Amino acid sequence: MTVCKMPDQVNEIPPRSGTAFRLTEGQILTVIDPQGMQVADLLAFNAQDLDEVISSGRTLDYAETIRLTTGHALYSNRSRVMLEIIDDMVGVHDFLLTPCSVDTFLHFYPDEPVHRGCFGNLAETLEPYGVAADRIPVAFNCFMNVPIDSETGKLSVLPPVSKAGDHIRFRARMDLVIGLTACSAFASNGGSFKPIHYRVDGDS
Repeated sequence: MTVCKMPDQVNEIPPRSGTAFRLTEGQILTVIDPQGMQVADLLAFNAQDLDEVISSGRTLDYAETIRLTTGHALYSNRSRVMLEIIDDMVGVHDFLLTPCSVDTFLHFYPDEPVHRGCFGNLAETLEPYGVAADRIPVAFNCFMNVPIDSETGKLSVLPPVSKAGDHIRFRARMDLVIGLTACSAFASNGGSFKPIHYRVDGDS
């Protein structure tokens, strides 16, 4: 688990690493892109029952859009709200693509050194909380820019539009175990790897 404490209760996730922590119902999680154009993969599990996990399918179904932003909720596989998006400076995130992994690198970046990616980082940091690797679902990819061609349906991965200091803020609707990364994939982050900051605040 790689986390550096920063002033004013802001924590830093170094480039190409991840962390996990508990988030209590009512607490506010702010995910910050301190340098701009950096993705953060976010997972959420019910802290009392790890079989309840964040669900891309449920969330996109109920939202009726892939453009999730302020006012939308992130649902579990049991159709319960896990997190509410209460403030979003960017408005462009992804909830379609799986966390990058060794296999991702072998497939998309055969000429680059293989990295364990967000999947490997999440597996390591969530293991102490009882989350096995096979339980890791599609993550909510904060700041990730994945446009879809309206005619062909083809997905593209472009650099994030987030600028230095931009953030997205969530309110927990149940007690959660959170996994969070500074993404490791080349295309997702505009070809460079930067830290992610996050802050947890009390009830709001």
